[in-house]
Amino acid sequence: MTIFKRLLYFFYYLKKSDWKLLGRFLGYASEKSGRSRPCIIFDSIFSVFRYNISFKDYYCFRFYDKPRSEREEWAGTGFMYEYQLRMNPKGSRELLENKVQFLNHYKLLVKRMFLHISGFSSDSVELNEMLRKSERLVLKGSRGQVGKEVEVISSGTYTPQKLLDYMKQHHYDLVEEFVIQHNDLNELSPSGLNTIRIITQTDKNEVIFLAARLRISVNSPVDNMGAGNIAAPVDLKTGIVTGPGVFSDITRDSASVHPVTGIKIEGFRIPHWERVLELAGTAAQNASGNRSVGWDIAVTEEGVELIEGNHNWCKLLWQLPVNRGLKADLMGFK
Repeated sequence: MTIFKRLLYFFYYLKKSDWKLLGRFLGYASEKSGRSRPCIIFDSIFSVFRYNISFKDYYCFRFYDKPRSEREEWAGTGFMYEYQLRMNPKGSRELLENKVQFLNHYKLLVKRMFLHISGFSSDSVELNEMLRKSERLVLKGSRGQVGKEVEVISSGTYTPQKLLDYMKQHHYDLVEEFVIQHNDLNELSPSGLNTIRIITQTDKNEVIFLAARLRISVNSPVDNMGAGNIAAPVDLKTGIVTGPGVFSDITRDSASVHPVTGIKIEGFRIPHWERVLELAGTAAQNASGNRSVGWDIAVTEEGVELIEGNHNWCKLLWQLPVNRGLKADLMGFK
């Protein structure tokens, strides 16, 4: 059964991989490791079956430069899919996949205004209030992933009807009040909302904090690594960034300072840290059958704001910032 599963994964990766990107990674890996391209290609195919990873994982984890004993430590795409499906069953994860359902479920933890397109019209009191109250609004697709289907607009250029028409035209069905981040985070990177990803695991009614990562935008309105941004490791006890920011693009060097603002990343202290952990813990206790979740939390001058929860929290965001495979951290949970 395992071989059959790996074969299915293999064909899935063949179909879904970004071959232009992998071609660039292959050239870089060959140059850095001194190994021939055919050798690396063969090794990547072997690794898909042996370590339950994708072709992209092979390069992002830098397996071309790692011994086989160390490769065993990394949690790849196949492993994470199976683990997260077990922890967050399909019947439960709808809460996290549907942003509207999520916001309604956690409305006591969400301070910003939000409206689904089905719930307002051009003469909606709530929509008019949102346009008046917030200089910027965030438009989303309620099922968008990895920062896709997200756009930040200036409220002053829209009437209620114009906004409604624009959302329909661009297939947005959710509008949210723009969250103004804490000044410290805004100085670090003002281009987008920089959130903290807290990964929790519920085990026997206990919430365990697995990791914290600061997601930092780089000339981008979103902070996802998949959109070309960086992530840095955060100490769970102190809220202090303990390492440089890293890209998922292996051809880019780690950033000890922000590439645009020049603010130092390592040593950055996240404000309101105790509140960040408290919010993630409260959300995890009320996740309706989802046991392993990546929570995205914004920090404002006044406190903290729950942005979203992810049942398929990113293995790259989790492991790359510490340059270490963390599969063992999940092995004890059933």
